Amino acid sequence: MENRVLLIVNTRKPTALELAYKLMGWSKKRGVSFVAPSHESAMLGLPEYDWNISINPVDFGIVLGGDGTFLRAARMVMDYEIPLYGINVGRLGFLATGNPQKAEEEIEKILSGGYRIQRRRVLRGNVTRKGSLVHVLYALNDLVVTKGPLARLIEVESRVNDYFLSLFPADGIIVSTPTGSTAYALSAGGPILPPHVDAMVMVPICPHTLYARPLVLGPDDMISLIPKSDQKEIYLTQDGQLGYELMVKDRIDISLAKDKNVLTVELLEDNYFDLLREKLQWGNVSIRQGEEEW
Repeated sequence: MENRVLLIVNTRKPTALELAYKLMGWSKKRGVSFVAPSHESAMLGLPEYDWNISINPVDFGIVLGGDGTFLRAARMVMDYEIPLYGINVGRLGFLATGNPQKAEEEIEKILSGGYRIQRRRVLRGNVTRKGSLVHVLYALNDLVVTKGPLARLIEVESRVNDYFLSLFPADGIIVSTPTGSTAYALSAGGPILPPHVDAMVMVPICPHTLYARPLVLGPDDMISLIPKSDQKEIYLTQDGQLGYELMVKDRIDISLAKDKNVLTVELLEDNYFDLLREKLQWGNVSIRQGEEEW
């Protein structure tokens, strides 16, 4: 039986397009049928994917690009539970972990069953303005309340389960999933949470106070952020890709979503802590005959 695979490509990257055409040639010999979302399908000459998955199912999705492309793909498939495997033609590659030089070999392993599925939690953010719900947002990495381009602090009231926590004077506040803990939250001084940890983290950005520290919260907690600064240009960003202007006294209620998640494909030989060591350039350790060599 022919395998059907969803192909999502960063068409602005020549290296991603080159790899896509290479895989399309390989797929004909392997008996794999690629389909693509509308934009990619027109550019690559592939059949457009029908998102009615009950009629038109796919086995999994391949993402060619960097972590930004993977985040965009995750929002596409969040309602459909299509597992995603990212092949990195970007810079860092915490989400798109595949090796472009071994792309055919890695896809063969997936087709042969040499993989496991990681179910990753996503954030749900409800934005309420004057008592009315104006936005419902989902994010695999993070939701961030942040100031505009002028170098002025904003004040953000934070509450946990509707209990007052603090009023932070800062450049903003990040709320992150474990997946996003190695992204913006890590740069702002937050902790690393492996993706299997059922939690979220709140990290103030450049706080103008010594008491502000990252806070890890549980799977049933809710973080509420309320901008208090009487200034224009306060924004809520979704995975660093989509932005929404906020008004003073808007309320952003953020929790781990109960109705959506993202499935990622991991090769059996891959390990999250090996990935951390590689990407963060920690000291390499090899174990030979029971001895550790640093």
